[in-house]
Amino acid sequence: MTDNISKPRQALVSRNTSETKIALSLNLGGSEIEISTGIGFMDHMLNLFAHHGGFGLTVNAVGDTHIDDHHTVEDLGIALGRAFDDAAGDKNEIVRYGQMLLPMDEALVEAAVDFGGRGFLHLDLPFRSAKTGTFDLQLVEEFFRALAVNAKITLHINLRYGKNDHHIAEAAFKAVARALKQAVQVYSGHIPSTKGIIDG
Repeated sequence: MTDNISKPRQALVSRNTSETKIALSLNLGGSEIEISTGIGFMDHMLNLFAHHGGFGLTVNAVGDTHIDDHHTVEDLGIALGRAFDDAAGDKNEIVRYGQMLLPMDEALVEAAVDFGGRGFLHLDLPFRSAKTGTFDLQLVEEFFRALAVNAKITLHINLRYGKNDHHIAEAAFKAVARALKQAVQVYSGHIPSTKGIIDG
């Protein structure tokens, strides 16, 4: 279930299933950040995502992490994607595209985004280990796929080079945040599509 806040460029999303309960608010020009997911790594990633994107983001998530983190991480991506889709409105007054090449120590990650109405993810982040700490790194892809599909964006994330898995993941979240920040900027020129509308 998704509800729009009355103010533009904000969204409130609630997702309640037998596996997770998530309440999320997103403000594309806000500053309030409060993250509680029950997964330390995702708290860290979403905090830096919001800071580097310049987004107001509050998340309260409870999931079946006694099984594993998969359902919670995927549903966080779904909720955040729906929030971006809502907050960006009809997409006809935003820049639409964004890109970032971001270094994190020895790691260098590039991200490119298109708010074109078609959900798609290409991700090439060859992690060296299965986990960083206790977090399953396979879930990074699950999160970004859910985000891309539900935000209806085309999202490309590629590792240029890097060795430390935590640095690679952190660079990816920061790069995507900064690419999204560019893409959702208000643009006063023509609609960014030769079709005259962003409809997918």
